[in-house]
Amino acid sequence: MMTTISKDNQVTTLINVFTVEPENQQRLVEMLIEATEKTMKHLPGFISANIHKSSDGVRVTNYAQWRTGEDFEAMQKNPEATAHMKPIMEIAKFDAHLYEVVESLSVG
Repeated sequence: MMTTISKDNQVTTLINVFTVEPENQQRLVEMLIEATEKTMKHLPGFISANIHKSSDGVRVTNYAQWRTGEDFEAMQKNPEATAHMKPIMEIAKFDAHLYEVVESLSVG
């Protein structure tokens, strides 16, 4: 599946903003991509992950979709997932929250 942002899409959205030293931004991006490719995308309920890096070099944001909040919580307890997150937490601080889309607006 691919990311679809719609108030009618019944998914749980994770927005996780990592703060990192500029010299570690690209490394963090690569670590998140690797974690997603090797583990996250194979876990029940995973739909998509979208990794963004800020132009100021100090933030990386993961916009991810999970089928349910319970699926996301199960991922957090998965030993393979936590193994990927441990080194990430050594180089970055994070602010993660689950959301629901209430509106999606565009031209046309």
